[in-house]
Amino acid sequence: MSNNETLFARAQRSTPGGVNSPVRAFKSVGGTPRFITRASGARFWDADDKPYIDYIGSWGPAIVGHAHPEVVKAVQAAAERGLSFGAPTEGEILMAEAICHIVPSIEQVRLVSSGTEAAMSALRLARGATGRDKVIKFEGCYHGHADSMLVKAGSGLLTFGNPTSAGVPEDFAKHTLVLDYNDPAQLVETFKKLGNEIAAVIVEPIAGNMNLLPATQEFLQTMRDLCTQYGALLMFDEVMSGFRVALGGAQSLYGIQPDMTVLGKVIGGGLPVAAFGGRADLMKHLAPLGPVYQAGTLSGNPVAVAAGMTTLKIIQTPGFFESLGKQTKKLIDGLTALASNHGIAFCGNSVGGMFGIYFNEKIPTNYSEIMSSNKELFNRFFHTMLEEGVYLAPSAFEAGFVSAAHDDSVIEQTLAAADKAFAKLV
Repeated sequence: MSNNETLFARAQRSTPGGVNSPVRAFKSVGGTPRFITRASGARFWDADDKPYIDYIGSWGPAIVGHAHPEVVKAVQAAAERGLSFGAPTEGEILMAEAICHIVPSIEQVRLVSSGTEAAMSALRLARGATGRDKVIKFEGCYHGHADSMLVKAGSGLLTFGNPTSAGVPEDFAKHTLVLDYNDPAQLVETFKKLGNEIAAVIVEPIAGNMNLLPATQEFLQTMRDLCTQYGALLMFDEVMSGFRVALGGAQSLYGIQPDMTVLGKVIGGGLPVAAFGGRADLMKHLAPLGPVYQAGTLSGNPVAVAAGMTTLKIIQTPGFFESLGKQTKKLIDGLTALASNHGIAFCGNSVGGMFGIYFNEKIPTNYSEIMSSNKELFNRFFHTMLEEGVYLAPSAFEAGFVSAAHDDSVIEQTLAAADKAFAKLV
């Protein structure tokens, strides 16, 4: 029995399913999860000391590569000064100022510890600021595991074939309206009927929790126009896409300014930091200024902020995102060409440092097309790549991530492994 199998058997005795987040499980693809012991650059090593080229990057945060020397040094220095104070620090101000500077739509920001917490708090603020209850979300988009958002959501819920969650009362979910992603006509019709009751529309402008699925320009612009017309708030969930697809996030690529933005992952640099922010006239409704309550003992944790601030500094280096996007596209173009050589129905897409691979003929544009991908073929590809030392997301419904450490040699090794994997699928 391998060390991974031993650890998994042991973990299942004390932890539900042997994991502390469902997306880490191999339930969808089968087999034994790899228990990671260390990481550096574009790779990590499992409990059997086998190295893997890593394409999940802690599900997005490791944009500068694992254990980047500058990030590690900043964390060590911060830890020596104390782990947590329960009182304000200058580091929190520096991070808030950096976020407001990089993302012009954000005038004020509140730091929290997870993307779920950020989205949940932002929606509460939206309801408190507008005095309305209804929220629109889109099928397949995941905005954390707060009760009202676990309605036809993506991420692990799609992986396990269960787009809603047990334990969510109907009274909580009834205020969440679920529409089709990339369907502007449906949006128009919904606002005609219920526009004056809608507090907010929350959307992943570039969805990553049902595999990679960018919104169309028309879809987001229609959303912006309707929210302005009816007095609802437009909320971009950029937990994945923020500082990942471009320095200014997806909103900078589309040229559309949301009223509020939810952030996470990259701003923590691998440690737990998330945030939500937007117009100052909305943020003033938050306690201690206003009646919308939100709090967190570890919000703006000094060690986590140090990791995040160092990461934000590195990604602002001139040419960083141009290089990141080039490497990601090189990966996708290479995989697509290899699949074609082997006669396999396959396509891929990328935006900045995010990518999606799909075992079907054309790049999906909506949820139903995503669901039509050949999941069984993906599972076989996943395991063959794993054997070859390449770690992809253990689900056909998750986006992948490239870091600055994925240089040409890493991409070449990945494509060599993929060539063998595709050959075995024929």
